[in-house]
Amino acid sequence: MSGTYVSHRNNVGGLFRAHYPWLCARLRRHSGAGFSVEDIAAETFVQLLESPRLTPIREPRALLTTIAQRLIYQQWRRRDLEHQHLDQLQHIDSQTVKSPEELVQLSQALQVLDQTLGSLPGKVRATFLLARIDGLTYPQIAAELGISQRSVSVYVTRSQALCAQHSVNQPLTQRSA
Repeated sequence: MSGTYVSHRNNVGGLFRAHYPWLCARLRRHSGAGFSVEDIAAETFVQLLESPRLTPIREPRALLTTIAQRLIYQQWRRRDLEHQHLDQLQHIDSQTVKSPEELVQLSQALQVLDQTLGSLPGKVRATFLLARIDGLTYPQIAAELGISQRSVSVYVTRSQALCAQHSVNQPLTQRSA
């Protein structure tokens, strides 16, 4: 373990001790129901810990608020996608309805894919979701995430490769579902 990593981990630990209760309280005040404030606050610090930030953070509360808001937006997008999917399932005519076994296999495949995407770093996952779910263009994604268009391209390629690998690793019965 390098000294830089230990220092970064200690800095984030200090920020956690100093700002976690504040962040939870802020999220409770400014949010509606639908997500766990403690989970969002904890994930905020996890993302901060995973970031390669080597410079001191001048405005930790502003940074923590920004990260937490992005996590909330990601949850909202995921929830909206789930609602859209359920709405589409309700409108399928009875001739195309799959058997309960096929629906279970499809659900399991989606859960595995969600776990696979969850293994990606935050910005890579966010880039993939903005491109595939929200249909944003590379320049729009770059502006949304504050990264270059080149990074967007690299992140999309990386996430698509992971999805392709996921597809290849799934049993044939799950892929056909």
